[in-house]
Amino acid sequence: MAIVITPQQLSGTVTVPPSKSMAHRAIICASLAKGMSTITNIEYSKDIIATISAMKALGTTIIEKQDSLIIDGSTTYTNHQCEIDCFESGSTLRFMIPVSLVHHNNVHFMGAKRLGERPLNGFYDIFDKQGITYSYKNHVLDLDIDGQLSSDIFEIPGDVSSQFISGLLFALPLLEKDSKIIITSPLESKGYIDLTLQMLNQFNIHVINHDYQELIIPGHQEYVSHDYRVEADFSQAAFYLVAGALKNDIVLKDLNLDSRQGDKVVIDFLEKMGGKLIEKENGYQMTCDRLHGIVIDGSQCPDIIPIMAIACCFAQGTTLIENIGRLRIKECDRLKATVEVIHALGGNAKEYEDSMEIIGCSHLKGGAVSSYNDHRMAMMEAIASSRCQRSVVIDNKDCVAKSYPSFWDDFKMLGGTFDEC
Repeated sequence: MAIVITPQQLSGTVTVPPSKSMAHRAIICASLAKGMSTITNIEYSKDIIATISAMKALGTTIIEKQDSLIIDGSTTYTNHQCEIDCFESGSTLRFMIPVSLVHHNNVHFMGAKRLGERPLNGFYDIFDKQGITYSYKNHVLDLDIDGQLSSDIFEIPGDVSSQFISGLLFALPLLEKDSKIIITSPLESKGYIDLTLQMLNQFNIHVINHDYQELIIPGHQEYVSHDYRVEADFSQAAFYLVAGALKNDIVLKDLNLDSRQGDKVVIDFLEKMGGKLIEKENGYQMTCDRLHGIVIDGSQCPDIIPIMAIACCFAQGTTLIENIGRLRIKECDRLKATVEVIHALGGNAKEYEDSMEIIGCSHLKGGAVSSYNDHRMAMMEAIASSRCQRSVVIDNKDCVAKSYPSFWDDFKMLGGTFDEC
């Protein structure tokens, strides 16, 4: 369903949706605990539904309430042959591959669209070393695995997705012997490893972290059931924080400024560009008189780069966003797509192999853009519309359901005006 947005200033108070990253982790940890856990503040995005379904496929008993889950992990691993549909969720896929192999299992992984193009070579190397049988098809997710993961020393480059490391961190504590993960190069997306370690600790799992170069995982541990409330998602808050820096009047509720989410760095980026985060009676608001260009290192926070690029469009001077080559293997090639969207809206940006350069301007014109079937691109385009001179047409509004199903309701509540077409 395409959508035509009439440019309007956004104004009001919005409750930031719960963190998808934390919800994935809480669901998995609760499912590995032999007992009852309640996970509250759940939003049923497609990615979270994928992880719930994946754990159910392994036998976990999960009762779904309106915005919470009751999870009984005592039935997990009662299914030794199953099919796991990851939809388009890279987190689900890379977390669940090691988790599914804690015991000897035959598992068939499926997925949709670009998920089959996400690299899995790190796991294939482990399978080859440990004698785990597997087969796959190129360019689609159709992966069969038969075997069991063994305790070991795992050498993993730091520039691959942190999801590989997190997946192993969930599984290895349940194996009989100790394991070690050696990070062979500087670790990117370090914040996501912090979230995994934080959640493991909540469920009584202990990992020894030697400065992100070695992670020592004692074996024969047991997850202990735990009730947990999912905190607000800074990757989603970023859209409204940038909107505030673009002179929209938005107050964000439920933000935890002590969060370990790496995407919280959006506040630092905007403040370095001239923004200011103000604490209000009912939340926080980003304000700005004038933005100026800076150099942004995007290696630790790839998910917020598209919306940060919109802030850079209105920054005086030139902004360089570097170390973002991993954007090319997301739901779309987000590096290329972001530059294309800026051009389509009347801005000025240049694409390089691992970076982009954005030259600031006073306004964007508007026009027709593609969502690239990517939730973060569609939401970025909606926020950009608030500073466009004419309507913005987005070809697919429904892709936001991957992470933020209620986005258009919140956008409308803030004064956004749009028609479906």
